[in-house]
Amino acid sequence: MAVIGSGPAGFYTAYKVMSKIKNAAVDMYEHLPVPYGLVRFGVAPDHPEVKNCQDKFNEVASSPNFNFVGNIAVGIDIPLTSLKPHYDAILFAYGASKDRKLNLPGEDILKGVYSARAFVGWYNGLPEYGALAPDLEAGEEAVVIGQGNVAMDIARTLLTDVDTLRKTDMTDYALETLSRSRVKRVRVVGRRGPMQAAFTIREVRELMNLPSVAFHPIEASLLPSASSKLLRSAKRITQVLSKGSTDPPSATVKSWSLNFFLSPTSFHSTPTSPNQLSHISFDMTRLDGSDPFDPSTKAINTGETTSLPASVAFRSIGYKSEPLPGLADLGIPFDDGLGIIPNDMHGRVITPMNGPGNMTAGHVPGIYCAGWVKRGPTGVIASTMNDAFASADVIAEDWEGKAMFLNGSRGGSTGLGWEGVRIEAESKGLRRVSWEDWGRIDAVERDRGRKVGKEREKLKSVEEMLNVLV
Repeated sequence: MAVIGSGPAGFYTAYKVMSKIKNAAVDMYEHLPVPYGLVRFGVAPDHPEVKNCQDKFNEVASSPNFNFVGNIAVGIDIPLTSLKPHYDAILFAYGASKDRKLNLPGEDILKGVYSARAFVGWYNGLPEYGALAPDLEAGEEAVVIGQGNVAMDIARTLLTDVDTLRKTDMTDYALETLSRSRVKRVRVVGRRGPMQAAFTIREVRELMNLPSVAFHPIEASLLPSASSKLLRSAKRITQVLSKGSTDPPSATVKSWSLNFFLSPTSFHSTPTSPNQLSHISFDMTRLDGSDPFDPSTKAINTGETTSLPASVAFRSIGYKSEPLPGLADLGIPFDDGLGIIPNDMHGRVITPMNGPGNMTAGHVPGIYCAGWVKRGPTGVIASTMNDAFASADVIAEDWEGKAMFLNGSRGGSTGLGWEGVRIEAESKGLRRVSWEDWGRIDAVERDRGRKVGKEREKLKSVEEMLNVLV
């Protein structure tokens, strides 16, 4: 089986398939020279315990039936059609490579407007965003649009004392930029109310407990009373939001707030600095329903408008998967609206072309998906693990049930896997990175980190990573 993507979805599916199908062999393709996907490039640097799943991934990679094929971009460097003859199945687990845009005036032209994915990737060392160079010195006001956990991560990063962040694996260039930051006031903005926000209690509590950082209290009427019938998680969040921070905003230099019922409409500059963000316009909203504490209640515009000052803004309204080049060559559809590969919710990729009638979809033999490209960019690593296990279960079920696979009946491939693809890759001058090669990169990063008192100092570019292997 070929696995496209080396994040949690790919590793957990590989683990389960290898445990359920005797002698199953897995080749894991990754376009970067380093593995782990969002565990490496998306998890907040001050949450190192979340990365403990890497221990399980290392265990999977230690199997003689596992093969890491790093620095090979499937669909770009090597077409999918070149993989097909040599595998019985292909699992797509390549996650979400883009973020959702607001498509508002000024969003793409003003300096100071950034995507959450780019900013998080930048401070985590994702090579494609190494040159982002966000300007945090233009002013003191920051706005984060969106109220999920990524938005909270960004707010916390902007407000945390940089000396605390120096102990993490955050990149040195990000630490340098944050040390010069002038940002003192962060507003995390959402279209609905506090009980509809997507953040979890951990992220709220961490922000509330930041030393020398105050929280601007939420209007009491927006929160349910202590006697309200709420789910335990909602009740706990309500308690944290009601309690607020230890220090009031008047006693601290830095502060943050959750601003509700605001829908952005445009980004603006001033005549004196026409290229620099200065403020953001919003439509004011309200909840469209009788229960303001129902998490599913939608927001509607009130007809009123307002604006917030901002020298820097971050768009944090979700990630989005994109189709790999060449999916159609294998008869694989892609839903651009949802940003997923259509599937039966268990992990089998489906297409209307294979069904017995115009209304029924059928499985594309041997093609499966897991993770965000399967269900959309939602959930945490634990939910991705469960999702990946579900995909592995149907792969094993189809194998045991002698279903059709990529090349006809079970075992119809050449069985060569990467060895069948390698000749084409080498003829194109591609440099495959093995798991052993990754170990050498890992050792260099850890050694550099020890010298400056942190777990690792990440190599910042693909070129740097490959130079370690020369």
